[in-house]
Amino acid sequence: MPSAVVAITGASGASYGVRLVEQLSEAGWDVDLIVSKAGDINLKLECDLTSKDLAGISGVTIHNNANLAARPASGSALYDAYVICPASGTTIGKIGAGISDNLSTRSALVAIKERRKLILVPRETPAPTPHLEAMAKMSSWGVVILPANPGFYNSPKTIEDLVDFVVARILDQMGVKHSLGKRWTGEEISLE
Repeated sequence: MPSAVVAITGASGASYGVRLVEQLSEAGWDVDLIVSKAGDINLKLECDLTSKDLAGISGVTIHNNANLAARPASGSALYDAYVICPASGTTIGKIGAGISDNLSTRSALVAIKERRKLILVPRETPAPTPHLEAMAKMSSWGVVILPANPGFYNSPKTIEDLVDFVVARILDQMGVKHSLGKRWTGEEISLE
């Protein structure tokens, strides 16, 4: 079974992380989930959920963000992908500086050192220069920087459509088949 580490940190946009975990579960992935204290606050405020609610999803194992001895902290634990969604500016800054003081940042640095797929989904805007510099640096290391910027060319009707647009891009990066949204065919616009 494929497996992923998913961390939900303190940026607004917890619904992106929730939807990602749901979709990975539906696709048969095992998910080692990490939720920071601020991520838990946003889960409650934005989704009326707790990390314990997410632990009830099939294939999901929750880890305490303070536990640096948990499985995602080790490079010997094999995962197909690591995703921080949403990624707070503080989390981005720490990873870019090589600081691994919690399980979210430690697992990201494990992905970097082991040359594994790491996807960061920043949502905060505008982005301060130090975070932009950190993202540019990490991109040069092979980290996928995938801002939570939904597209509008598919004429979204609901907030869920906008969330699904971003989650679909994450799943594409992970190689997960899905049916979220329509794919562009090139035939949507006639130039005649």
